[in-house]
Amino acid sequence: MAKVVVIGLPGEAGLWVADLDAGTVSAFQPPAGSPLEAASKLRAGGAAINKGVNFSVVVKSADDAFSGHLDG
Repeated sequence: MAKVVVIGLPGEAGLWVADLDAGTVSAFQPPAGSPLEAASKLRAGGAAINKGVNFSVVVKSADDAFSGHLDG
């Protein structure tokens, strides 16, 4: 199974791609005309798109995550 995730956060226009095997996160621009670009345009209109992810949560900082805090 691939361990790469494309991430977008509310209030932030850009997307990010996280490669979990490499331990990297990079700014990401979906290729023009691609399904990811279409999904990104839906997201810009307020849609939430989830595919192949069974857990995600936003926390205020990495320290909060490592201490077990969950914003909500």
